[in-house]
Amino acid sequence: MERVCVVGAGAIGSLFAGHLASVAEVSVLCRREEHAAALNAGGLRVSGKSDRHALVTAATDPADLPAPDLVIVAVKATQLQETAAVLDGRWPGAAAMTVQNGLGAEAVVRAAGDWPLISAVTFMSGIRHGDAHVEYELDTPTWMGPYAGTATPLGLADEAGGLIGRSGLKVEVLPDLLPAQWSKLVFNAAVNGVAALTELPHVAAFADEREASGLGHVLRGLIDEGKAVATAAGVALHDDPWEMNVRAVSRGATGAAGGRYAHLPSMLEDVLAHRLTEVDWIGGALVREAERIGVPAPLNAAVWRLVKAKEASWARTAEVAVA
Repeated sequence: MERVCVVGAGAIGSLFAGHLASVAEVSVLCRREEHAAALNAGGLRVSGKSDRHALVTAATDPADLPAPDLVIVAVKATQLQETAAVLDGRWPGAAAMTVQNGLGAEAVVRAAGDWPLISAVTFMSGIRHGDAHVEYELDTPTWMGPYAGTATPLGLADEAGGLIGRSGLKVEVLPDLLPAQWSKLVFNAAVNGVAALTELPHVAAFADEREASGLGHVLRGLIDEGKAVATAAGVALHDDPWEMNVRAVSRGATGAAGGRYAHLPSMLEDVLAHRLTEVDWIGGALVREAERIGVPAPLNAAVWRLVKAKEASWARTAEVAVA
């Protein structure tokens, strides 16, 4: 693989593009003309856990970009349908890799083209400081593997994973991604959902069960429900989501220079900006799967519906302000 197109240059897409440019020819498909212009004019800066300046080619129309060998679809799940429509029928010789939270991204991309599909979930995170600068916050791995139920060969995932690894990012290629995907789904449904409702970043309180009022009890209940759904669905989890929660808050206690910081889950970033969240793809997907197989998940259902109500409240607040 010599040419990579990253679709969506938010924090995750920018981290992929900024690193992969050291080992491949990288293009970026943007939504906004000014974003593409900024990347073309000055390149992409990565700071934080790595320090580099990447030269990339950017555009808002796939027709203006060179045909890639690998397409990394890194948009938020809420933008996936729109993105798939833009990619429909493009680059038939490429492989495509989805990097979305939750479940269902692969089916949306599959409907837009007959690409060999690689599924991926990532735990790395970044902070966008502008259209051409991303700070690499958490240098945690991306899990990836052939999309379940397709003929995508493991060797193709290995090739893409090798390229990502050589770029300086952490990666683990798995023959079956579903156990890892579900581990992150259960983890995310709890952590992102609670962060969205409380507007707390992912701090130690998320694992604190010392007092009866501790927030960790809520996280434990959500995660135990999610694990029960996974078990009933026949999925043996790759990692224990509760341990993932504990490790994450421990790792996030101090930054690279020793200063303290707390990671903002993606749904909290959306809530603070009054944007629609990915809750339908995360907590909603878990609840729908629970209903499909007949396993109760009342805590996860409550969090999902409360986040949806919080989204609806912004429109209500805007209406009152106008009135």
